[in-house]
Amino acid sequence: MSDFLETDRLVLRAFTEADTGHLFALDNDPEVMRFINGGRPTSHQTIETVTMPRLLHDYACWGTRGYWAAREKSTGTFLGWFEFRPLEEHSPAVVELGYRLRRAAWGRGYATEGSRALIRKGFTDLDVERVTANTMAVNAASRGVMEKSGLSFVRHFTGDWPEAIEGSEHGEVEYEVTRARWERASQRFAGGGPATGPARRASSPTRS
Repeated sequence: MSDFLETDRLVLRAFTEADTGHLFALDNDPEVMRFINGGRPTSHQTIETVTMPRLLHDYACWGTRGYWAAREKSTGTFLGWFEFRPLEEHSPAVVELGYRLRRAAWGRGYATEGSRALIRKGFTDLDVERVTANTMAVNAASRGVMEKSGLSFVRHFTGDWPEAIEGSEHGEVEYEVTRARWERASQRFAGGGPATGPARRASSPTRS
């Protein structure tokens, strides 16, 4: 298992144990983790015993993973990761989209570029019927990426937060796109109509 997907500027590849250091640095940037855990530090042990097993897990319905390390194609630089994970182990019908990128990668359109490519692959190659994503209601940057990636607002809800963080009192939001709606949008774009979203924009990470 190696590269999973390429875009104009990104390569999404399988995680390996050698990525532990990258993940430790990513999860110990308080700005990256602001909407995840309020910016609190993450121990190396947590990366090894909790984070890494989740990222290395193979899903039975695909025979492959649901989390992918993102590197910049031109430089090989580790940028963070994307989630495209079946919500049920044995069914690819509903998949959760997520992303967590280094601060240096924000504002360059990487989150939207990777998300659009994953959605396209899901609907064309992986038997996905619905893609869902959620974030804190106050995370405007991440919500912008979802919208530019073709997802639409579904609902506002109150999440189960082990510890409240700044902004969690405003709840969370869910966005989605279905295969049927994505196909209609793709047909309009092919015929000269609007694409699934305007210019690219990167974001701070979703809560995942």
